[in-house]
Amino acid sequence: MLKNDVEKLTALLEEHRNADNAGPMKKYMKDHFPFLGIKSPLRKELEKQFFKETGILKEEFNKDFVEGLWEKDEREYHYTAITYMGKFIKKLPRDVISFFETLIITKSWWDSVDSIAPLVGELARKYPELVEETINQWSVHDNLWLRRASILFQLKYKNETNEALLYEYMVKNAESKEFFIQKAIGWALREYSKTNPESVKAFIEGNQLAPLSIREGSKYLS
Repeated sequence: MLKNDVEKLTALLEEHRNADNAGPMKKYMKDHFPFLGIKSPLRKELEKQFFKETGILKEEFNKDFVEGLWEKDEREYHYTAITYMGKFIKKLPRDVISFFETLIITKSWWDSVDSIAPLVGELARKYPELVEETINQWSVHDNLWLRRASILFQLKYKNETNEALLYEYMVKNAESKEFFIQKAIGWALREYSKTNPESVKAFIEGNQLAPLSIREGSKYLS
């Protein structure tokens, strides 16, 4: 019998386990997750090799494959799961948003959440009704990572940004003491300032934001 795809990927990545890298990588993520010690450039090469050898990208999207990788401890498996989902993002149905939500709140940290948020953004471009149906609820959710994802999902929208929505989510979260929320607000403002600096400047001046959010959001403003 052929090994399943999770086992194949595990075998491939295990061949490149590097204890010297794994320690510092774990430390960088505040010891939240163990690592195989495969740095990003090599991991991306191995992903390409895996996708090519298995032909998995030519098959239907496999949620079980993603879940199988998410169940593993080492963070590289989660990164590959996100890469895999990204390859299918233009084909995925609208109800995959609930799967994204599960992944955002499972084994959560900024690295996974910030990589899933743009996928949410792509899905919401295709299915704008998801904003009202789901993402609005995220913006006031008890889970800070869902709130962060709601603030960041438009990060790559540029001129297509729904400015009113972006600012609405920021105002709802402006009093948060959470570092990752304050940072997300600042990051989203900074990114949007590349498209509409005057608007961002007016928003910062007209609202009570955390110093971190102001500092981050003002970086490109004159």
